[in-house]
Amino acid sequence: MSKRQEALDYHSMGRKGKIEVITTKPCATSRDLSLAYSPGVAEPCLEIEKNPDDAYKYTAKGNLVAVVSNGTAVLGLGDIGALAGKPVMEGKGVLFKSFADVDVFDIELNTKDSDELIRTVKLLEPTFGGINLEDIKGPECFYIEEELNKIMNIPVFHDDQHGTAIISAAGMLNALEIVGKDISKSKIVVNGAGAAGIACANLAITMGIDKKNVILCDTKGVIYKGRTAGMNEYKERLAAETDARTLADAMVDADIFFGVSAKGALTTDMLKSMAKDPIVFAMANPDPEITPPDAKAVRGDVIIGTGRSDYNNQVNNVLCFPFLFRGALDTHASAINDEMKLACVKALAELAKEDVPDSVRKAYAGEEIKFGREYIIPKPFDPRVLLHVAPAVAQAAMDSGVARRPIENMDEYKERLEAMQGHSKQIMRTLINKAKSCPKRIVFPEGEEEKIMRAAQILVDEGIAKPILLGDEAEIRDNAAKANLDLTGITIIDPVKSDMIESYTEEFYTMRQRKGVTQAEAHRTMNKSRNHFGSMMVLKGDADTLLSGINHHYPETIRPALEVIGKHEKLSKVHGMYMMVTKKEATFFADTTVAIEPTAEELAETAILTAQKARQFDFEPKVAMLSFSNFGSASHPLTTKVKEATKMVKAYDPDLVVEGEMQANVALDPELVEKQYPFSQVKGDANVFIFPDLQSGNIAYKLLHKLGGAEQIGPILMGMKKPVHILQRGDAVADIINMSAVAVVDAQEYAAQEK
Repeated sequence: MSKRQEALDYHSMGRKGKIEVITTKPCATSRDLSLAYSPGVAEPCLEIEKNPDDAYKYTAKGNLVAVVSNGTAVLGLGDIGALAGKPVMEGKGVLFKSFADVDVFDIELNTKDSDELIRTVKLLEPTFGGINLEDIKGPECFYIEEELNKIMNIPVFHDDQHGTAIISAAGMLNALEIVGKDISKSKIVVNGAGAAGIACANLAITMGIDKKNVILCDTKGVIYKGRTAGMNEYKERLAAETDARTLADAMVDADIFFGVSAKGALTTDMLKSMAKDPIVFAMANPDPEITPPDAKAVRGDVIIGTGRSDYNNQVNNVLCFPFLFRGALDTHASAINDEMKLACVKALAELAKEDVPDSVRKAYAGEEIKFGREYIIPKPFDPRVLLHVAPAVAQAAMDSGVARRPIENMDEYKERLEAMQGHSKQIMRTLINKAKSCPKRIVFPEGEEEKIMRAAQILVDEGIAKPILLGDEAEIRDNAAKANLDLTGITIIDPVKSDMIESYTEEFYTMRQRKGVTQAEAHRTMNKSRNHFGSMMVLKGDADTLLSGINHHYPETIRPALEVIGKHEKLSKVHGMYMMVTKKEATFFADTTVAIEPTAEELAETAILTAQKARQFDFEPKVAMLSFSNFGSASHPLTTKVKEATKMVKAYDPDLVVEGEMQANVALDPELVEKQYPFSQVKGDANVFIFPDLQSGNIAYKLLHKLGGAEQIGPILMGMKKPVHILQRGDAVADIINMSAVAVVDAQEYAAQEK
């Protein structure tokens, strides 16, 4: 499928667009209705009339930002109009919500009259806690922001200007520190005199760069004193006293280059002319002014960043605006001032110097993440950014006097911020990034299925995995053509025509000949059962992991893997687990798919393996061995089994927090445990739940998914000799992507253990 069609499908599938409004209060009864609307709604209205600040208490104003655009400078598309720019503004809303839980209304204004836009936005002030101006062309954008900041009593922030400036300034501070240069004596050249370029230059001056050492360039060359062509008042403020007239002239002996211009604008000759240890931020998208490989080929001493995710030191605005607004909204700030912007810069710069936790390091495995030339800016998906930037901005708002609701306890505030981070997104983001660090070969036996092909194409495009599709090649390519997929970078293997079929047949016959399998049956199995063939690929090292089951029942998928690969020798059987992720927490349920009526020994195995898997996902396990009894309150063979299994787990891993037998409510009720079971190791805070049989585990995870709205990640097989994972019948493409990431990370773990 073409990238164009994929983008169109993404925006049009299901509910149109990318955002929706959901209610935060119940509205299921007549009483609810009377409270939500008339007559009950009159009470908060009257309170707000008496005290306008109560709008933050009784309405969504305090967490609501308007993303406002007139569509005159949309991405790299230019002046495409307000309506055409709406998908971008919705996308900005997605980022606000995903990274900082800030709600957004996107507002596209059909006007190019700056004063009309200003008047309109001013009239919206009662609705919002902040205004994010977006994709408004310069120089009008400068005037619009300046005027709105004068007349509005809520934060107004033009991200195209300040977002890029803030991230690049943070990187610049760290880069200068690494090379040992004095900021006040450093010379900077900024190429691109639009919103971002002018903001970058101004913030660099605020950070300590001498204005005399700043040269701004545009498409006509250096912006110098006395130039008349293509000038405006904002360029004039930065006009330099210099004899330089071209970018090449300006680059001689420059210490820093900021590019917000166009592909290839910075030549290798220009780079060669820069001072020792040059700092280059080539931020043009999608192609930078110079690529890191080209830059490093001529200057081994260069520190370089770009706007792209496939190179180190990515300058990405998502590191700024969600968290800047988060801090501003949480303090009911009346503005976003320079102090708050500087706090954001310094917080990002300092975060890059901190020891990177295992959760982030694992997400970018294979890449050294340590403060230095290749890591001067935090990673865009580092979950710590929210916890560092928002509090710093909030503190700056309080210190500078624009906060109308000071935060009394900053530690408690940080805990609230941490709770905002959706566990599901964070977990899958971490897993996908970890998979990207060392993509593995996944064999998909159901290669002709459209969902599998679509997922495979995404896996390749995103660098998550190296998919192998099994099936008739002509059928696969025909199905791909019908679905408008090109399958570039995807391996297709037809088992019947494969050179591996004979050796696989012989291997399978040798393995199964004393289990009733004849030579002819072995040949027939390898020809007809792609799950057997795919499992053999994993066993023989021709693939790293297998993912199947989109169109098969669970036993049909797992049986071939067990026959070919088998369980680990030290285990009695394989076990199945689901990670269940709600908005507030992630838990692990086992066994949910394999062990129907486990013995005490098998139950103990399940607990130990699930605890290990929880640690692999960066959770410290607290294991509840579930039953209908609490610590001997009911005597029955079923409760005795759980009690014995608990003893075995404690004997195997004395440091593991595990308790049982116990009822599910006790495992989750701290107050009840404190009052009635103070001896329990699990203090009502269990995150690993081991069910006494498959029936109860399977029912529980499906109920939590359907009634509780929990996202399920799995099924995850544990205890196989080689990594194999199962899809559920009817899984969506997104589910396949998630499970592919799980499979790749599992394969990485297996590979590490084999070394």
